[in-house]
Amino acid sequence: MAGTSQTAPDDRGGSTGQNDRPDPATEAFLTHRNLLFTVAYEMLGSAADAEDVLQETWLRWVGVDLDTVRNQRAYLVRITTRQALTRLRALGRRRESYVGPWLPAPLLTAPDVAEDAELADSVSMAMLLVLETLAPTERAVFVLREVFDVGYDEIAEAVDKSPAAVRQIAHRARAHVAARRPRGVVSPAESRDALEAFQRAADTGDLQRLLDILAPDVVFMGDGGGVKQAVLRPVVGADSVARVLAAGLSRIAATASLQPAQVNGYPALIVRFDGEIDTVIAVRIDDGLVTGLYAVRNPEKLSHMQRETTLRR
Repeated sequence: MAGTSQTAPDDRGGSTGQNDRPDPATEAFLTHRNLLFTVAYEMLGSAADAEDVLQETWLRWVGVDLDTVRNQRAYLVRITTRQALTRLRALGRRRESYVGPWLPAPLLTAPDVAEDAELADSVSMAMLLVLETLAPTERAVFVLREVFDVGYDEIAEAVDKSPAAVRQIAHRARAHVAARRPRGVVSPAESRDALEAFQRAADTGDLQRLLDILAPDVVFMGDGGGVKQAVLRPVVGADSVARVLAAGLSRIAATASLQPAQVNGYPALIVRFDGEIDTVIAVRIDDGLVTGLYAVRNPEKLSHMQRETTLRR
């Protein structure tokens, strides 16, 4: 398509036509860009890979005859889903050789994400880890149906299955997720209260305070990607997690700062050294207690913590 850039546009720039208005392809892509990024991110758990999928979507979109497209949103979601599925299958093979636990890349999210409880729940670290246990097609079907309310016929076109098969896959995926997801949607206020209690305990290094807010079956996971030091397997149980945290926090207490932030729709903590982000700690809360702690240290996963990411359904 003449006059269009080969780099996917964002809201800071893109291809323009007369009177500085974007051409029709660019305008449609920009209208739905945040939605497409959210679809790709929920399918992949990686902001960098989601951006790559958007680039691939754009390259295909600029070659489409728009006069043949009845529903631009549905068409763009279909392209994005197909590209994300291809990448997800390749990533699954790469993650088998990943050093230590693999965690999703955290996003510094805009405040309005937290206001949409269902969206915040769907992009939470805990839910993304549940989605990791689904097969690629199951994950695509679940995300499109349960998060974005896409019709079965549209999903069928996106994943190259019959509508009847998609219904079966959706049913199976819902049951799988229901058995593993957090026990209930937690309000931002509950998460904030628990996080503040955790931060107070962390600031003081008080082992008993940590034990008071950790669930008996709490799980701590760290992701250093083989680049930064992190636990190489999940630590389970309040006593074990509290001791690991107390030991780690005591080592960095004099040189690091802990700052609250909105990450993946929920309150989280950012650990900084000399102003630079070193670790992002996301939490899972159930019944007022911390049941999951996810510490992302791999520098490649922290690039989207520099500015807010807008997510859309």
